[in-house]
Amino acid sequence: MIATTHPLPTVEPIRVPGVAWLAVAVAVFVVYLMLQENGALLASSWNTLHELFHDGRHALGVPCH
Repeated sequence: MIATTHPLPTVEPIRVPGVAWLAVAVAVFVVYLMLQENGALLASSWNTLHELFHDGRHALGVPCH
């Protein structure tokens, strides 16, 4: 019987572009606004935007009252 050796596969790190990290940061901020914003971050002049996020929470089934 002949013993054969197989080279171990090399593991290379995955390079993530900076734009992808920026997209993740923006997505996290939007998720925060969508699920948690109750007027603390958005000023009263942004009432329409607040109501949009409020309705979005109800559409997703997230309790907010």
